[in-house]
Amino acid sequence: MSVTLADQDKTTLRTAAYGAVSLMSAAGAAGSAHKVATEGSIALTSATGLVGHVLAAKSRDIKLNGKSTADLADQVLPALTAAMSLLKQQEPAEADNFRSTVIVAIDAAARTHQGEPSPTLADMARKITEALDAA
Repeated sequence: MSVTLADQDKTTLRTAAYGAVSLMSAAGAAGSAHKVATEGSIALTSATGLVGHVLAAKSRDIKLNGKSTADLADQVLPALTAAMSLLKQQEPAEADNFRSTVIVAIDAAARTHQGEPSPTLADMARKITEALDAA
């Protein structure tokens, strides 16, 4: 790995990725939130490269606060954009890796339902993708 990220940069990546899974879980149907979170988290821990190392690190630096999905989105969506900007500047290939890792995680989370994802999950996935692509 040619890039060394600062601790704050690693926190941003973890907050963004695990926050995206948390948003999908919040948008899931009652009773399925745990399954959504589990599937999304498994996808994140399956990442490779620099992104995989950052996401797999045992850390307590992820602080997702708020009493509503809107509060959570206010933290996570900007973190997704910031993570992409950071990686595009330092290592463009890892930006692509991060984006695809988060997309796989939200796809895994959305597929926990039979058939098509619910409209709320599909809408949250769209918002997450837009935040990733805003950088």
